[in-house]
Amino acid sequence: MDTRRVDYLPYLILLLVAAFVGFMAWAVRGKSSQVFGPTIWHGPDDVRAIAVTFDDGPSESTPEVLQLLARYDAHATFFQCGASARRLPEITRAVREAGHEVGNHTERHPRLWLRSSGFIEQELEAAQRSLGAETRLFRPSFGVRWFGLAAAERKLELTRVMWSGIGCDWRLDAEATAKRLKDATRPGAILLLHDGREMQPAPDISSTVGALRIMLPWWREQGYHLVTVSQLCRISPIGPKSPGVSSSPSPKPST
Repeated sequence: MDTRRVDYLPYLILLLVAAFVGFMAWAVRGKSSQVFGPTIWHGPDDVRAIAVTFDDGPSESTPEVLQLLARYDAHATFFQCGASARRLPEITRAVREAGHEVGNHTERHPRLWLRSSGFIEQELEAAQRSLGAETRLFRPSFGVRWFGLAAAERKLELTRVMWSGIGCDWRLDAEATAKRLKDATRPGAILLLHDGREMQPAPDISSTVGALRIMLPWWREQGYHLVTVSQLCRISPIGPKSPGVSSSPSPKPST
C-alpha cells in the first residue's frame, strides 16, 4: 500500500492566489465594484429615462454629436479630459451652453492602476482646474480604480460614475454599437459612448455618430427621455429638471 501523503498546501496557495487576482480584477475594473470607493453605475428604474454619456472629449468631432442630440432634444453627460478642454475651450463651452453636463475624465487619460496617490490626485486636480469648479462628476480613464482615488474624489467633492452598458464604439461599426446599446437600454441605464479617442486630435468617430443616428429615433419611439447623469440619479440637477425625471414612472409606449 502506498502510504505517501499528498501535500495539498501548494494547491491551496495557488487557489488563493487565483482567487485574489480575480477579486482584484473585478475591484479595479468591475462596473459595480465599490471596493475602491462609492460608485454610481446605474440610475433608478422607476422612470423611463436613461443617461447617455460620452468619454474622451472634447474633440473636433464633438460638435457633430451636439447637433444630433439637439435634433432630438436629448441631453447627455460628457466626461472630458482637462488637456483637451484647454485645447478646445470653445467646444467645452458649447457642450454646457447646449444644456449638457460636463464631468472630469482626468487630465491626460492615463491608466491609474499601479499609480501613486499623488499622481492620481494631480490628474484629477489638473482636469478640475481646466473644467471648472461646477464639475461635480468623475469617471476614471479606462474605468480603472485604484488606491488613493477615493481620497482624491473626496477632496475635490467629485462623485464617481461608471456605466451599466457600453457601446464599444472605438472598435465596432455603427450597427454593432447600436445593437449593444439596444441590448443595454432599460429604465435607469447609464450608457457609454465616446466623442473622442483618448487624446487623439480630430478623431474619427463615425461609428459613434452612426450609432446615434440609429439609436436617437429608436429611444424616442420607445418612450425614453435622455437626461444627464445628475438628473437621472437626482444629484443636484443641472438646469431645469427634465420632464422624464419625476417621482412617478412615465407610461410605457404601446406595442
